[in-house]
Amino acid sequence: MSDFEFFFSFYGLLLGLSVAELTGGFARLLHERHRVRFGWLTPLLALFVAIDLATFWNQAWRFFRDAPFNPALLLVGLVIAATFYIAASVTFPRVTAEGVEERIDLDDHFWAHRRVVFGCVLAANAMVWGLLGLLAMANPVWAGFWTPRLIFGVLLFAACTATAAFAPKRGVVIAALVVVLAYTLWNMLLAGSKLIAAGGWSPSV
Repeated sequence: MSDFEFFFSFYGLLLGLSVAELTGGFARLLHERHRVRFGWLTPLLALFVAIDLATFWNQAWRFFRDAPFNPALLLVGLVIAATFYIAASVTFPRVTAEGVEERIDLDDHFWAHRRVVFGCVLAANAMVWGLLGLLAMANPVWAGFWTPRLIFGVLLFAACTATAAFAPKRGVVIAALVVVLAYTLWNMLLAGSKLIAAGGWSPSV
């Protein structure tokens, strides 16, 4: 087992729990859909969290695959993944016991918990940015990762996520969510277009 495989068996497990919490929360709401008012804010928030989780998986491959084994990296991975787990577990409300017919309004849940979700997502990303900044100061090769496009993306993501978490006006919060979600979706579309342009991948024969 390589150093990266050892690290990722731990880090990937924790991120996987976040994915399970997010999809499980949505599945439980579908089970109780007769008493759920879905709205559109919480589903958009869940989509944003899901895409950022996939991005974190990609970042683990890009940034940690050549890292040496070190307990400090395990601790960093634990803190980052645990922060994301909190965001994923709060994205959807907890469904009460069967037989209780209390109505669930997902828009109300969004406004009650958006600071926790956006705040945790921002904190997890900020830890990765901080780690990359330290690596860039220690090794000039890492400085090459900080391209103008990446810097713009970090600033846009940080500004929109912080605004969505802490802005007092609801219209501003919604606008920030739409912008940051559109940006993350655009990045995914660009990645998909590169895959298609490269001809996909060769099937095993």
